[in-house]
Amino acid sequence: MDSIILIFLCLLAGVALRRVKSCPSNAHTVLNQFVIYISLPGLALYYLPKIAVSTQLLLPLGVAWIGFALSWLFFSLLGKWLGWPKKIIGCLVLTAGLGNTAFVGFPVIEALFGKKGLETAIIVDQPGTFVVLSTLGIMVAAMYSKGEAGTSGILRKILLFPPFVAFTVGLCMNLLHYDFHAILQSVFQRLGNTVTPVALVAVGMQLQLQRRSRHWGLLALGLGFKLLVTPLFFFVLYKLILGGKGLTTDVCIMEAAMAPMITAAILASTSGLKPKLANMMIGVGIPLSFVTLAFWYWLLTIFN
Repeated sequence: MDSIILIFLCLLAGVALRRVKSCPSNAHTVLNQFVIYISLPGLALYYLPKIAVSTQLLLPLGVAWIGFALSWLFFSLLGKWLGWPKKIIGCLVLTAGLGNTAFVGFPVIEALFGKKGLETAIIVDQPGTFVVLSTLGIMVAAMYSKGEAGTSGILRKILLFPPFVAFTVGLCMNLLHYDFHAILQSVFQRLGNTVTPVALVAVGMQLQLQRRSRHWGLLALGLGFKLLVTPLFFFVLYKLILGGKGLTTDVCIMEAAMAPMITAAILASTSGLKPKLANMMIGVGIPLSFVTLAFWYWLLTIFN
């Protein structure tokens, strides 16, 4: 429960800071850069060396990797059909394709399924959502942002992106079965823990819900895909087609139903992919997700 309270307090703090005259107008840019250059690398260096690779990862991993591929396919095809600018497509692919599987997901899953459910949620998040963000997410941000569109330009942006560098280091350490000294692990964990408060304050500072905004239609489409279409896809695939039963399947479906990922919105904003829309996906998506999550949990209880 404290994690949920933290989310809303940080969002409100960001909204309030926007009204403080002594607060620089570009403060959210600095906070976004802090998340990209400090918080996310710390998170990668703490968690990645600890992931145990096994066949038990397959279903939870599918939530992030298949979900992102589904979002990319859907919005790229729809965007081309409707003639959307590349920035809108990129923004929706990122924010509707990646779920808030940790900062909203962990407390919700623990409350509904206990510690055993949390074990599956961690697999969905760390080798799943976080790794997708650090690889495919960066690729989408580079492809749909302004500037270099060539392969070399995209590769350069990916290879020099700080979370990807940290991801590569963490992956190599995992393969070598090596981890950092306990003191460094504690440092990286504390740096990683700053992702939620710093990112949400930055989102709150940029959040502007204008009644006549031209983004409302896109927002409805993006949140409809993330909160309804994506969990429905995994419900049909995991429950009905594959015949999955039990805790792991239920946790996977609930994680697929989580609100858009905070750091995906930060990545979209720093890449110039419709920052206002990206932040509306978070600011509206998180509160709304508690209603849709209740629906999906109710549906799962019927089919169990």
